[in-house]
Formats: sequence, structure tokens, C-alpha cells
Amino acid sequence: MPKILVCEDDLLTQQLMQFKLRQQGFTVLAAADGGVALDLARSEKPDLIILDWMMPVRDGYEVLRQLKEHPDLKKIPVIMLTSRSKDCDIARTLEMGAADYMIKPFSPMELMARIKKVFATQKPDSDAGTSEPGK
Repeated sequence: MPKILVCEDDLLTQQLMQFKLRQQGFTVLAAADGGVALDLARSEKPDLIILDWMMPVRDGYEVLRQLKEHPDLKKIPVIMLTSRSKDCDIARTLEMGAADYMIKPFSPMELMARIKKVFATQKPDSDAGTSEPGK
């Protein structure tokens, strides 16, 4: 089963994502702040990270920067899921290496479709995971 790390400080949003992801057969890890998110990414090496921008300890932009600078974590795809909707934020995050960007409020169905698309477009030799989503 693919392992997804959900980094979200809003408990209701985090629980919704965990529920929907588990329904689709994913293994789910969760972090409510950027520090825990980085620790879990280092120790668990998830297949995908869903990352909120505005979190305590370290914001999502800083977490993304550190992930992309880390040799063992840089290939893990990241979907930024945030209420920040400025074009400059979206462009900067995608240029930094995020696989996708979604703006809150979001549709759980759209999130699932984007997750499956990220997994489908990963290169087979990627270090970020080898399992098929939803299987």
C-alpha cells in the first residue's frame, strides 16, 4: 500500500483527508506541524506528502524547501493543499518542486484524482515509492 503523509494543522481537515485516503486503501500518517512533518518524512519515507502551507513550527514552504534539499527525500512527490491562492505562491511552490497545488476549500474527489495522477506519472525508478495507489 502506498503511504501518504498528511501535514495539516486543522484537525477536521486532517481527519477528513485521513478517512478518504484510508477508504481508497492508502496507509496514512499525519502531522499537525512542520517539525513533526519533517521528522515523519525522514523516518517513514512516505510515497507522497500532502502539505498545508500555514502550519506551526515550520510552515509548508519551509518544509517543502527542506524536503527538496534532502538527498533521500527530494524525490517524494508533494501536493501543496492550502488556502493561499496568489499566483506568485502557486508558481513559486511549483518551481520549487511541488508535484501539484490545490487551493482550499477543496473537493475530496478532486484530491483523490490528483493523488492518483501523481502516482501514475511517477517514474518507475523513483525512490519515492513502488506501490500502485488504491490497490
